Amino acid sequence: MTQSADYIIIGGGTAGLVLANRLSENPDIQVLVLEAGNDLSSDPRVQIPALWQSLIGDPDTDWQFHSNPQPGLSNNRPTRQPQGKGLGGTSAINGQVFVAPGRAEIDAWAELGNPGWDWDGLFPWLKKSFSLFPPEDRDTLEHLGIDWIDEECRGTEGPIKVSFPGTVDNQLNKAWIDAFRGMNKSTNADPFTGTSIGGYSNTASVDPETKTRSYSDTAYGIPARKRPNVKVITNATVQAITFDDTTSHPIRATGVRVLIKDKDKTEESSFLAKREIILSAGVYNTPKLLELSGIGNKSILSHHDIPVRVHLPGVGENLQDHLMTGMSYEVAPGVETIDSLLRGEASSLASAQKLYEENLSGPYTIGGMQSHAYMSTPYPLDLDALPGPLDPDEEEYYRTIRSILENEDSSSGSWLMFLCQTKWHGGVRNLAKETLLPGNFISLGCLQSQTFSRGWTHIRSADPGVPPEIDPRYFSHPADLEIMARHVKALDEKLRTAPAIAKFLKPDGRRNHEDAFLVSEEGLEGAKKYLVDTAHGAFHGCGTAVMLPRGKGGVVDTQLRVYGAENLRVVDASVFPVIPRGNIITVVYAVAEKAAGIIRGE
Repeated sequence: MTQSADYIIIGGGTAGLVLANRLSENPDIQVLVLEAGNDLSSDPRVQIPALWQSLIGDPDTDWQFHSNPQPGLSNNRPTRQPQGKGLGGTSAINGQVFVAPGRAEIDAWAELGNPGWDWDGLFPWLKKSFSLFPPEDRDTLEHLGIDWIDEECRGTEGPIKVSFPGTVDNQLNKAWIDAFRGMNKSTNADPFTGTSIGGYSNTASVDPETKTRSYSDTAYGIPARKRPNVKVITNATVQAITFDDTTSHPIRATGVRVLIKDKDKTEESSFLAKREIILSAGVYNTPKLLELSGIGNKSILSHHDIPVRVHLPGVGENLQDHLMTGMSYEVAPGVETIDSLLRGEASSLASAQKLYEENLSGPYTIGGMQSHAYMSTPYPLDLDALPGPLDPDEEEYYRTIRSILENEDSSSGSWLMFLCQTKWHGGVRNLAKETLLPGNFISLGCLQSQTFSRGWTHIRSADPGVPPEIDPRYFSHPADLEIMARHVKALDEKLRTAPAIAKFLKPDGRRNHEDAFLVSEEGLEGAKKYLVDTAHGAFHGCGTAVMLPRGKGGVVDTQLRVYGAENLRVVDASVFPVIPRGNIITVVYAVAEKAAGIIRGE
């Protein structure tokens, strides 16, 4: 069976559905979306914000990728690398945190050789993607410390609905704000200016009226599927991109080969693209498909007996991710958290379900977190005393990251608060199935803003059914451990002891693990040990089909066209030259919106 469309989009995820929606606004354009997963829109775990953790590790919703063993972590432990599988992609399974990137790292995209991709060139497209709905009552605004909204930065017409998950009946939300005010570290600007430092109540992609997840499928995909010029096929796993038979260069992409599963039957189909193929399969599957199609480093392709169509050694390189960790502290008697929900206690589950069903309130309305801060390095660190670039090829990247960190408007880490305990020690298990301690806790956590360490991902086999090999090379550059250890120490030494937080903690209370006490007892060295024992990827992988000049290892140009190939673009987090601070989903939306504008000639 061979069919055709003007645009074939590989991957109905976060970026792919943005493209399908925007390109199909022209009724004369035929758009085909091929998604390997299912339609998840009726899954209550997707719709109910609090149930997101049950989606991580589920083979029906997550690709279940894992990294290679990591020498920078204790016992060479591997880490899980979740990627959303289904319409909406990772936007369907994440914790709904919706925070802004920083101006400095987006400006660095342009400085690395991508004119038009600085903050001023990208932010309007981010603003186009969302609408922010602040609380309407003064009490909630004051309780959550929302006095910073800059109307120039506020999205008001975008399809992603964004709200504040914090509520006036939760005193810990206010404690976070009061703690940062007490440290004179409240946010100094609207985070969506890209220049803020300090603590604030963060936003989430949750519809404030229905209290359900707002994500790429509900915002872009479902409206697009109502159009007669859009066709979406689920359970359709692309095997390879096909090209014309000529030996001319650049080669021309013509179509795709796809395995389509229908109940117990799987058939191979081919589809032809009249205009373009757009690869939006995600940070690991996008480079995998390029390599399976003969585009990549010729030595890797030859090793797997794949004919080389374009020697493009940057494919699969430049992998960047944030590491994160946290410490859990037992709270004083009477302080409410959601630990009983995570433990699956029947009475708590029934109460939360009733509140949600009857009032659209309670803990089921809240996803990943409510409290956030962008912070500069909290203790002195002389980067000159540490190694510089570890390889001559790393010189420009090292200088770029260092210049971002030295920018006074930039952060080197994010601080977070979770209203429950977190299980940081041990393996790659499903978050919802871990054994949790009895009692109630809060967790203070942090993650990197930028990373000097970069890794890679490549195919393991010419068989499309084999998962890719992933090596983030966490902590391979020593500066990352030094910077992050200072944030861990500050969480315990400064934030935990802030009077507004401390009054909710049980004196001499338990912690999530005995090693958490080492941070208090041994300072930086204890923080470093805790990090290598507990740090996990934050599921923010990006950069593996990077937008850079070809001579710098680039895979796509500033129009997101693959070098050496006509009619082929990449549009997803793979193109990021430098990882944005915070959760990267906002930047995926922005890049996809801008890409649609580029393709449409806007």
